Amino acid sequence: MEFFQRALIGGALIAITAPLMGLFLVLRRLAMIGDTLAHVSIAGVALGFLMNVYPVAVGLAFAIIGSFAIEALRRTYRTYAELSLAIIMSGGIALASLLFTMGKGFNQNANSYWFGSIYTLTYTDIWVIAGVTAIVLTMVLVHKKELFLLTFDEDAAAVSGLPVKYFNIMLSILTALVISAAIKIVGALLVSALLTIPAACSLALSRSFKQAVILVVVVGEIAVLAGLWIAGVGNLAPGGTIVLLLIGFLAVSVATSRIMRA
Repeated sequence: MEFFQRALIGGALIAITAPLMGLFLVLRRLAMIGDTLAHVSIAGVALGFLMNVYPVAVGLAFAIIGSFAIEALRRTYRTYAELSLAIIMSGGIALASLLFTMGKGFNQNANSYWFGSIYTLTYTDIWVIAGVTAIVLTMVLVHKKELFLLTFDEDAAAVSGLPVKYFNIMLSILTALVISAAIKIVGALLVSALLTIPAACSLALSRSFKQAVILVVVVGEIAVLAGLWIAGVGNLAPGGTIVLLLIGFLAVSVATSRIMRA
């Protein structure tokens, strides 16, 4: 059962950082950045297999490069911020498909990164996820006031003298780190759900930003740990089970919110 212990550790760690970063992204109307960077990261994973290099490391490098590209395009098309996501996602999918055709022998291994394979986490994966968690939590705690202002009013943050460009890049890099660490747990096709659905649950129930931060982590932890247990007992796909559980939580959160407002 050692593999299940590694799955629990990896899942518990990513359930802190992914929903937390997702909250900032949702509030900034960049919810789709998860899908975008996940596809870019998969292209890096494919290249890693092709070069016989640790795939997550190459995927991480690709995701960080993609985050810089998104930020550059977002500044170029300020009125159409979502355009940057569509462009980079298209490029990521195109590059991934090209690399897959060049290395047909590793397609089966690469599938675990598309759909998630939390039970195959290695100790190297755990250390990578733990390192990402430590970096994200440290940066969020150190810059919590600046991130709060940037999230809710970027123009006011710029006027007040906050280095907006620096913090935008920092958020993009942190998001890239989290997504690269998460794709082996829930898969590139589902990673966006782990970023956005806990945030949606939290925003439906919370009355302040502090409550939202606490709730988003609680929802993420319960969904991941309970999803792993249910998947283990029922011999189900862990990633899909976690996401469906999150959708169930969202339905309950929305219903509860309506009752509270009535």
